[in-house]
Amino acid sequence: MNEEIKVDKTLDLKGLPCPMPILKTSRGIKEVEIGQVIEVLSTDPGSLADFPSWTRSSGNELLKTDQSGEVTKFYIKRLV
Repeated sequence: MNEEIKVDKTLDLKGLPCPMPILKTSRGIKEVEIGQVIEVLSTDPGSLADFPSWTRSSGNELLKTDQSGEVTKFYIKRLV
């Protein structure tokens, strides 16, 4: 099951320390419609724990996490 995720907006947050990736994502997700997907690029090691927790508490859905080297990509679907 390797289906392509359609990305509606990308947030390049590489190089930003905690808590900036979460803060910028919480603002950025409001720029897409409910049902659309944002892709977040982060180099903050804390993001691996922060994004699953944030999506649960915010009511949005973490569709996929993809780690490649220092960059982690998070695919988040806006539900609220």
